[in-house]
Amino acid sequence: MINSYLKYTDKGIFCIPGKFYLDPWKPVDRAIISHGHADHARPGMKHYLCHHFTTPVIQHRISSDISVVSKAYGEVTDIHGVKVSLHPAGHLIGSSQIRLEYKGEVAVFSGDYKVAPDGLSAPFEPVQCHTFITESTFGLPIYRWEPQEVLFNKIKNWVSQNQAKGYTSIFLGYSLGKAQRIMKLVEGLGQVYVHTAIENVNKAIESAGFPLPDRQIMNIENKTDMEGKIVVAPPALFGSKMIKKIPHGRTAMCSGWMQVRGSRRWRAVDAGFAVSDHADWDGLLGAIKATEASKVFVTHGYQATLAKYLNEKGYEAYELLTGYGEKDEAGVDTENEENKPV
Repeated sequence: MINSYLKYTDKGIFCIPGKFYLDPWKPVDRAIISHGHADHARPGMKHYLCHHFTTPVIQHRISSDISVVSKAYGEVTDIHGVKVSLHPAGHLIGSSQIRLEYKGEVAVFSGDYKVAPDGLSAPFEPVQCHTFITESTFGLPIYRWEPQEVLFNKIKNWVSQNQAKGYTSIFLGYSLGKAQRIMKLVEGLGQVYVHTAIENVNKAIESAGFPLPDRQIMNIENKTDMEGKIVVAPPALFGSKMIKKIPHGRTAMCSGWMQVRGSRRWRAVDAGFAVSDHADWDGLLGAIKATEASKVFVTHGYQATLAKYLNEKGYEAYELLTGYGEKDEAGVDTENEENKPV
């Protein structure tokens, strides 16, 4: 048992009185979804509940015929006596922490989250609780992100250097979340072209009323139009014929892994930027402290390290093995057809 009303099962984290699951990894009747990434929003659920910005995304990724209820941040829904509400997670557009309250006992399921504002997703909102379920994708002290303005200046300088030499700046980032953040970071630096997989996600997000920066769709038949411009594409296209056809291309991988081991994993890229949609070490610790939770469960990532550290600091902390984190943070997701070369 996680607390008096949440328990771990082979399908996911189950709310006993509410009769629903939180980001289940196997088909269930009722699922509350934190965000649209493939390891958290899976097909096969009879009913979904999520933030209204997430609804068109999972309909695009899973099926337009799924049964889904949309909610706004802070809106309270009573499900069999359990008060449920969604709160900003800062991970990507529409991402949510899920707050549960039953008989005065509060638990918060974080999903994935990022505490530093990115100018695009709703900023992370600490939610006080008794039990906090946290991710730990970058749960090591070596991961500490640069401020957004520092990251922007590095990207701006790289693009400017490429433009001065007539090179095309190609950024690689996951179609949902990372790509939109890259688009925001390069906004105003030049004409932006995006791969169709990214544009399909963009359209889904915009259909919910969320505006995104101006861009055009990549058209390899008119490849000279992209010369000297900015291109955003999924990581799975790296090394593909499509990318190689872009004139005078210089490629940058955007991922939190680039801070430490990215150069080993992506040696052939021309640049790497530690653009992450997850909290770093300090962000995780700060978020956990802000909840004032006495009990913490640590999911996917470096859960053993973070749980051990929290116990040493006086928390009651446990590892929680889940089906999350199957998607590499660089954006390589075998479940998501949007990242297959086309």
